[in-house]
Amino acid sequence: MDVEEKVEIVKNIAAEIITEDDLRILFETKESPIAYDGFEPSGFAHLPFGIYRPLIIRELQKAGIRFKLLLADSFAWINNKLGGDLEKIRTVGKYFIEVWKKAFEIFGANEEKVEFIWHKDHFDDPEYWRKVIIIAKCHTLRRTKRALTIAGRIAGDSQPTAFFFYPSMQCADIFHMNIDICQLGLDQRRVNVLAREIAKSKYQGIPIPKIFGYTGGCNGVPVAIHHRLLPGLGKPEKILEYDDSKEISLKITLKMSKSRPETCIFIHDSREEIFKKVRRAFCPPQSKIEINGVLFENPVLVYTREIVFRIRGKIEIKDKIYDDFKELVRDYDEGKIHPLDLKMALADELDKIIAPLRKHFEKGKGKELYRVVKEYQISR
Repeated sequence: MDVEEKVEIVKNIAAEIITEDDLRILFETKESPIAYDGFEPSGFAHLPFGIYRPLIIRELQKAGIRFKLLLADSFAWINNKLGGDLEKIRTVGKYFIEVWKKAFEIFGANEEKVEFIWHKDHFDDPEYWRKVIIIAKCHTLRRTKRALTIAGRIAGDSQPTAFFFYPSMQCADIFHMNIDICQLGLDQRRVNVLAREIAKSKYQGIPIPKIFGYTGGCNGVPVAIHHRLLPGLGKPEKILEYDDSKEISLKITLKMSKSRPETCIFIHDSREEIFKKVRRAFCPPQSKIEINGVLFENPVLVYTREIVFRIRGKIEIKDKIYDDFKELVRDYDEGKIHPLDLKMALADELDKIIAPLRKHFEKGKGKELYRVVKEYQISR
């Protein structure tokens, strides 16, 4: 596979590449670049986590990309997830790994090309903290606050001081693991851009990559590939105004959140629950709708494209099979497909896709992990 074919694979899953030229050079110089994403262990696995992430990994593996999935237990502890109980956090992390392993098997990703890493191993390493402090010395508090805002935190004076370590720690993770590609959601773009800026900086006259022994990325600068954020099923209510474009701010505001279970589909949801949630989903009779001056994609169509078409390559609606998503959108916009028919077709496909993963957690090790995590959720 040549470089251009690999770039096209990446573009198929990316909402943004920083930069495409850097990615092209990276593919020219490294046969198997390393990408990473990080997750705070908390709560049940939902579609973006349990289905979409494995699908993205599967696609990028076709381009020779290997992955490191970081179980951000230290971040979850700082963020007081599960009451700051590190033992519980790590148990949820084990549940996360169980979800991914089974999802890789179901959807065709290669587990052998994925490494699971616990962040506490970084946390306990003095060299990691040396990187954190040097990074913190190379950017301002204002820059830190901007990165915190994009991570969904309000960077005000009332927040715990520990939160302000987040951006420097996330940047340090990239250099500490010698990562080539930061392959996270669009909501993490600011901290990834910060990491690129740090990689181009000097400390006491010495280039940061040289100080850290960092040989990743393109010429010592990590490449950022941001995937689309899957929206929640509810109607958007507001836009958060950031320094970046309104489009990015809107998508961050709308992403599917486990904290709003009525608009979120989990891998443990029954067929009845899936149909109930999808039936209630916001689904205007257009593929795109303008909200506060920003063009917003119909969430039911987004899930049809990003989940169903990636797995099935088609969908059947009222006895008609669509294997071309553009044709489906065209018929929908022309009123040939009723929103309820689209919803019911999506719900049926999502249930079929989720069923093997859901079943895995009904017995054995998966069942026990699910039981424990469920108890944690009830006792919160």
